[in-house]
Amino acid sequence: MLLKSTQTNEPISLELTPMIDMVFLLLIFFLVATTLRQEERELEIVLPAAESAAPVSVALRELVINVNQKGDAIVNGKTMDADAVRMIVAEAVEVNPKQKVTVRGDRRTAYDHIARILDACSAGGIKAPFLDTVPSN
Repeated sequence: MLLKSTQTNEPISLELTPMIDMVFLLLIFFLVATTLRQEERELEIVLPAAESAAPVSVALRELVINVNQKGDAIVNGKTMDADAVRMIVAEAVEVNPKQKVTVRGDRRTAYDHIARILDACSAGGIKAPFLDTVPSN
């Protein structure tokens, strides 16, 4: 009895197209899923150290005000004076009474600049603005 051979002389090939598609899909997924730093956090501000430093909250309702080394207040990438900061805070409090404000002051600036922005936050209706620090080593 003769049996037919099922072996063929065709070389075995590996389809790379689906694998390349998956690599590109994973690459796109990780690029989209990666959270990029917020513009407020990209400024060259060196925070002071504190024993009870808390992590920075990225809550949706949080308003971040940076005070750079020269004493300029920066909100959403725009340099503002204390009156403009007070107006922005007042508008935010009007929309959301539980508005949170974080003041990130550079440790190389005079505290007078930071106090001026904290006063503007209080005048805008914020009861307790959060002064951001980093943990000391």
